[in-house]
Amino acid sequence: MKSQFLAGLFIVSYFVHPVHVKSQHTTRQEYIDLYKDWAIDEMERSGIPASIKLAQGMLESNNGNSTLAIKGNNHFGIKCHDWKGKHIRHDDDKKNECFRKYKSARDSYIDHTNFLMNGPRYSSLFELDQSDYKGWARGLKKAGYATSPSYASALIRIIEENELHHFDLGMGPRRRPDDTETIPELTDIDGFEIEIEHRKILMRNRIDYIIVKEEDTYQSLTRELELMPYELAKYNEIPKDSKLKKGQVLYLQPKRGKASVEFSFHTVEAGETMYDISQMYGIKLKKLYQLNLMNPGEEPAVGDEIHLRKKKKLSVPVTVTDSIG
Repeated sequence: MKSQFLAGLFIVSYFVHPVHVKSQHTTRQEYIDLYKDWAIDEMERSGIPASIKLAQGMLESNNGNSTLAIKGNNHFGIKCHDWKGKHIRHDDDKKNECFRKYKSARDSYIDHTNFLMNGPRYSSLFELDQSDYKGWARGLKKAGYATSPSYASALIRIIEENELHHFDLGMGPRRRPDDTETIPELTDIDGFEIEIEHRKILMRNRIDYIIVKEEDTYQSLTRELELMPYELAKYNEIPKDSKLKKGQVLYLQPKRGKASVEFSFHTVEAGETMYDISQMYGIKLKKLYQLNLMNPGEEPAVGDEIHLRKKKKLSVPVTVTDSIG
């Protein structure tokens, strides 16, 4: 009789308090199934390996079961820093630290990408190959993303145990809004070209960019491409109220510190400015000035050779002395 009573009590408890049963705890595989598409989307937008994104999410959020993930939709443990949005308090390295709070887990995935892309200490990671998950893991640790000395090895272990590196190569099933929808073909011209919604997204120096159409404005492109209001201005080093010109190159991601390997120098032609050259090769204007030992605002002369990858060597004047004898 006692055993029957306990069995009945267990059944009642199971249905009245389902939140306590083990099945409510998200497993690793459930986490992968839920978020792999977003990781791949963000990889295509930024170059951050999907395996790294998923492994960080799994590690930082305990497969989506952490307090930060449940109460703040924060899957990557990103602290407030200069965050202007909502926040949540949580004990980490110090007691009651400030962490970013998001409306959705999707927002957390997007902000994680932006956080890495806009953080100067992570810029060198974007020089790595997209399939180099070990290099990314070690680079994140070296850049100080986490204080744990085993952070890189933990990420690598998660990736290899769950074969997440397949997603870096575009392998594995993906959910799509419409099963009949086809994936656009990629055409190799100066990188990649993909057409979405009658808009070609091109790639230069491993940075996505578009060519401005006659009807485009800063505001219309921001809406169309679903960018934050500041992004086009920041990535292209222009004011937010800039009047765009047909044929103008606009980057959709941060420019890099140097050109791609096939371009070492640029010979200046008539009418070209340092800004024109920075847009031509996808190099940050400040970095281009530094590479060429020039002051900001200084412009080159026609025929000058502009260094695109390695810093120009400082020429030492030769002193001529009279010989004695």
